[in-house]
Amino acid sequence: MTILTIATTPFAGQRPGTSGLRKKVTEFQQPGYLENFVEAIFLTLDALGEVQGRTLVLGGDGRYFNRAAIQTILRMAAAHGVGRVLVGRGGILSTPAVSCVIRKRAALGGIVLSASHNPGGPDGDFGIKYNIDNGGPAPEKITEAIYAHTQTLTSYRISDADPVDLDQTGSIRLEDMEVEVIDSVSDYAELMAGLFDFDAIRALFQRGFTMRFDGMHAVSGPYAKAIIEGMLGAPAGTVVNAEPLEDFGGHHPDPNPVNAAELIALMDGPNAPDFGAASDGDGDRNMIVGRKLAVSPSDSLAIIAANATVAPGYRGGIKGIARSMPTSQAADRVAAALGVSCFETPTGWKYFGNLLDAGLATLCGEESYGTGSMHIREKDGVWAVLFWLNLIAATGKSVNELVQDHWARFGRNYYSRHDYEAVDAAAANAMMDALRGKLAGLAGQTFGGFRVELADDFTYTDPVDQSVSTRQGVRIIMTDGSRIVLRLSGTGTEGATVRLYLERYEADPARHGLDTQDALAPLIAIAEQVSALKQRAGREEPSVVT
Repeated sequence: MTILTIATTPFAGQRPGTSGLRKKVTEFQQPGYLENFVEAIFLTLDALGEVQGRTLVLGGDGRYFNRAAIQTILRMAAAHGVGRVLVGRGGILSTPAVSCVIRKRAALGGIVLSASHNPGGPDGDFGIKYNIDNGGPAPEKITEAIYAHTQTLTSYRISDADPVDLDQTGSIRLEDMEVEVIDSVSDYAELMAGLFDFDAIRALFQRGFTMRFDGMHAVSGPYAKAIIEGMLGAPAGTVVNAEPLEDFGGHHPDPNPVNAAELIALMDGPNAPDFGAASDGDGDRNMIVGRKLAVSPSDSLAIIAANATVAPGYRGGIKGIARSMPTSQAADRVAAALGVSCFETPTGWKYFGNLLDAGLATLCGEESYGTGSMHIREKDGVWAVLFWLNLIAATGKSVNELVQDHWARFGRNYYSRHDYEAVDAAAANAMMDALRGKLAGLAGQTFGGFRVELADDFTYTDPVDQSVSTRQGVRIIMTDGSRIVLRLSGTGTEGATVRLYLERYEADPARHGLDTQDALAPLIAIAEQVSALKQRAGREEPSVVT
């Protein structure tokens, strides 16, 4: 085996976004493209003096190009003096599992190969990101250093070693580096067993409780099979679409009512099981479904927070809640009732890391079907499903009853997100710039029955390190607390995705049964009046409504 130094030139556009670098598979397959970005990661770590002899975790969601990328990264890790790499069997490690293994094994960090909920396959998307030693996504100072290196590279280092067998657990040597292929599920399953009352959930299934978990042919399938059917004794077949496929079976692995239509149809039908759930491409998102009721992610976070002490891992109560700015304010009401802090952060799980590390927050959530806690530093789809199972087992109530009880106690935050996908990037940015130019004049204006109290472009100051993040989304907040939020998403690979978020609070239980879009119709009209979104996007309707 020989360490080779390969001449290269920079590729444009390798700046990591909210969740790392995401591009089409065909871009990653360009000679040197993946290698350049990985070299930039190692150069950044070298500058911190942290690579030699240290342990890294490596794995991904099993999408197309995952195995080939792992072999390249292993050979580059060996060339950079990494002491040991823990890689998931078959190249599989969910994003939550990577975070779990980093923390349990005291690793330097990990490389996650995933484009999360984006489509896979030869014509689909691929992604890569670096997670630091707390298990969470690298902060901006590291991702910007990685990007800076991608712009100046002249070469990369790689071993010419043979490929590693990823399908057999055990250890081998690659140059002076140990490669240990680990069971993808065991560390994560052990962590879950310490957080939740598995005996109570097992007894729930023994009493005839029925469930459907849709793995969406993504990474969470093996985790759900091992834990829900294996450790908890749910009947075989409870977990469907459980085998990770390189193209996710041709489906879009995003657990929402649009992309998980088969699960929604089942839960709306006459033979619906008691409980439905789904997770996404890399296992960090979740959808909770009752009979004829898809629970909004914002409500799910609030309900978990209000009932956290039913789970053994949270029996002592929670220290605080953190939510992304576009997420509804349902959790804020729970935090106020519990007498704990509620933090409003920009979108991106990395913003929760400091709060969790400092012990300021216990539970975190994003409106994009992401929920998690202090147990790791990523959102965690299977964890959220297990929390709901624990809650159902402890209370004896159905999903629908738990949601109705929550609304009766705290009121209902009607909430929706309208996505306009693959919009011309220049048009999307022009719309946001024009909207920002109007903000100063919106305060005090009246639109229908709503009066604008505050209109701004959200700025966040981290309470731990005082770092400042600007231009995080336009907010139009009404005097009654209703909100309109507009921002551009950083998770797509084609054009721009414009996200419109709408929220209205309703305290009257007699009005908790309205159709969500009907309840929000006046705010939808105001958003269009202020932003001209449909005209700017060239669309009459959003691509997805959740």
